[in-house]
Amino acid sequence: MKIEDYLKSLPQEIISGEDVELPTNSLRDIFRFAELSEKDIFYHLGCGTGQGLEIAIKEFNVRKAVGIDTNKEKIIQAKKRVDCDLFCQDISESDISDATVILFWFTDEAIIEKMMKKFVSLNNCRIITIWSPLPECIPEKVQFPYIINEVPFKKATDLQEQLLAIFGVKCIDFVTAWEFAERYTKAISGPESENDRFLTIIQSLVIWINAKNLGVACGDEIPESIKTYIGILRNFFNIEIEHLLKK
Repeated sequence: MKIEDYLKSLPQEIISGEDVELPTNSLRDIFRFAELSEKDIFYHLGCGTGQGLEIAIKEFNVRKAVGIDTNKEKIIQAKKRVDCDLFCQDISESDISDATVILFWFTDEAIIEKMMKKFVSLNNCRIITIWSPLPECIPEKVQFPYIINEVPFKKATDLQEQLLAIFGVKCIDFVTAWEFAERYTKAISGPESENDRFLTIIQSLVIWINAKNLGVACGDEIPESIKTYIGILRNFFNIEIEHLLKK
């Protein structure tokens, strides 16, 4: 089956990140990266059960913390865990006007589009995303897979400029793609995840193929390592990904 069909077969709450909570060590890494401090008003959009809010308050001493999630049960759990403002609502309808730091991990394009209209009106706010920056924006700071986009945004001239700004290299080879895919897998997985290598293979191929299609991969030929992993997905998992390469 094609990779698109495989992804559609997975639970959508997993693909969207709706039912995935970041490990506590990743949350601490994110907050250190964002230089979260007692001066900040921190918003966690899609806060889940509130462990990120708890760490932000207890360990980083933020001035104010706000959690927003559409899952009522998770908000109830969060209220038992941490004493801060918690709202069960659609983030596109929320007032985030006083935010100085926002953790925003959403992949749904419709949600991102709605939130971009809200983000541009903020003042000197650091918006943390995971894996990719906000659309058409050059990141202020990158510690992959964590990315900071700062308001007012710096606009990218094209996808090539944005991609190279994320990876910090002149071109992307397989080693770079694998390294960054592995960073992402480790960031979102628990300490005993059995599927880490499988996810890393898929992510590294996606990174390299996107780079190739955008003209920023190193060299004109498909590396043997890429061919090998494409074959592994096809022969052992019945997943086709080669068709994503533009001819």
